[in-house]
Amino acid sequence: MSFATILGVLSAFGLFIGAVISKTDNYFVFVNGAGFIMVVGGTLAATFVSYEARYVFLALKLIFRIVFSPKVGRMILKSEVGRVIRWTYLVQQKGIHGLEEDAKTHKTDKFTAFGIEMVITGYKGHEIKEILHNTIETTFGRNMVQVDILRTMAATSPAFGMIGTLVGLVIMLDKMGSDPASLGAGLAVALLTTLYGILMARLIYLPAASKIQQREEIIRFRNYLLAEGLILLADGENPMYIQDKMNSYLDPAIHFDLNRANKKIRRPEIAAE
Repeated sequence: MSFATILGVLSAFGLFIGAVISKTDNYFVFVNGAGFIMVVGGTLAATFVSYEARYVFLALKLIFRIVFSPKVGRMILKSEVGRVIRWTYLVQQKGIHGLEEDAKTHKTDKFTAFGIEMVITGYKGHEIKEILHNTIETTFGRNMVQVDILRTMAATSPAFGMIGTLVGLVIMLDKMGSDPASLGAGLAVALLTTLYGILMARLIYLPAASKIQQREEIIRFRNYLLAEGLILLADGENPMYIQDKMNSYLDPAIHFDLNRANKKIRRPEIAAE
């Protein structure tokens, strides 16, 4: 679970609710089902018109998934360096079959499995680079569609809030001659749709889009790091060079130290710390 995300969501809505409670005893004046349906329903309708339904559903699922911790953290980046170095020693000692056996016994993600398969097949380093870099960018582009959808929803939501306000004002003005005393309450209800639209955009859609984009960028960075290691592995580079080249992508605070790892365990068993 991503406790920072949960804390942020609770704080945002908590501060708003706290401000309402501290200033009025009539809490339910801020509740209007018709206005909420107009904002949320209108936003969803416009989004389904703009994008394919499959991608819209994926974007909505990702809103709820942001509360989970990201798959790639700082220390995982460091562990990727150690993993590639371990593969290098396996290839030196057992040949390419050692890497193939290791790939079968250790569960890997699709990108890693694809890269290892190309190394086993015998692709040259520059060929692996071209294929993996293309894979990284196309995957990132596909996953960013959901981010674009959420940003569109964030832009659309306040607009439907304003539409709801205009609808409420028309209804209110229509009743002005028969019941002038109801103008204040009617205006309050009309303005609620604008409030709902802004809250949905600023507290849900935009933060979710930013969080998803950040995580996709981290995954893309990790894939470039791993691709670099696989390219060097295919070219037969020595472990120390691979370490230094991959460490050049990382914050110095999380550099992998091959000499330190060698003191703890035998070379063929080197793994991430």
